[in-house]
Amino acid sequence: MEPDEDHPLFRPAGRGRAVLAALLAIVYFIPVVWMLLAAIKTRPDALATPPKLIFAPTLEHFSALFTGFTSSGQQVFPTGFQYYIFNSIFISGISVLLALVLGLLAAYGVARMPVRGAHWLMFYTLAMRMIPPLTTIIPLYVIFSRLGMGGTYPEIILVYTAFNLPFAIWMLRSFLIELPRAAEEAAWLDGTSRLGILWRICLPQMRGGLAATAIIAFVFTWNDFLFSQILTGQATRTIPIAMLRVLGADFGTDWGLFAAAGTIYLAPVMLVAFFLQNQLLRGATFGTMTR
Repeated sequence: MEPDEDHPLFRPAGRGRAVLAALLAIVYFIPVVWMLLAAIKTRPDALATPPKLIFAPTLEHFSALFTGFTSSGQQVFPTGFQYYIFNSIFISGISVLLALVLGLLAAYGVARMPVRGAHWLMFYTLAMRMIPPLTTIIPLYVIFSRLGMGGTYPEIILVYTAFNLPFAIWMLRSFLIELPRAAEEAAWLDGTSRLGILWRICLPQMRGGLAATAIIAFVFTWNDFLFSQILTGQATRTIPIAMLRVLGADFGTDWGLFAAAGTIYLAPVMLVAFFLQNQLLRGATFGTMTR
């Protein structure tokens, strides 16, 4: 099959943009490659100057993460790294799910029902998301401590849900506005309830919007450090807090160990971005138009 010479990539301007995009991708990916190499180097190789590009790979750093002890017998964690991984996945997953369910219901109400002052309501919702998290951390800590929920899963899940909810409402509302209303009106005349319309008609058409919202909210939650540092307890700490422990270890920073923890920390985000990049692109373009 002959290539289409009229395709934009075969034009000089298109080739130039492609080369520029490839160069930018390489520049941004260099730190990731460096971290991956440091994760499979021994400690002397990781600290070697000039850096070694040819070396005998090892998995000792990954083993140390999950056993809690380095090869020299130094304790890194009181428990294995797998507990921090579970906490991050569990807390992020539940909080994103709650934000999607509540955000979808709120977005449908604002987008499809005559709500008095809807414009101001949406402005207030967005303003709540723009509040700097640092200004709320002390009140939240005091409130949950007095409720006896300090350092528990419900505490941190509710906080992440609250901060993801305004974003979810805005994103899902924008997708709902773009959907045609003819099928919904026909279903309403046939006696279908509002929830039935949302479940049977709207959801199948906005799977991309749900995926994009879930991915971005998951990344925000997964990467958070401030709330996890202040509001979690010994049993609920997440991966960013574990990485801080590696970086500030009493026996000195083991950069190979830190790189191994960073590789595990980065893997879910990279996999999600790779396999669901189309939904992310759709969320950044189609779903951002509001009326």
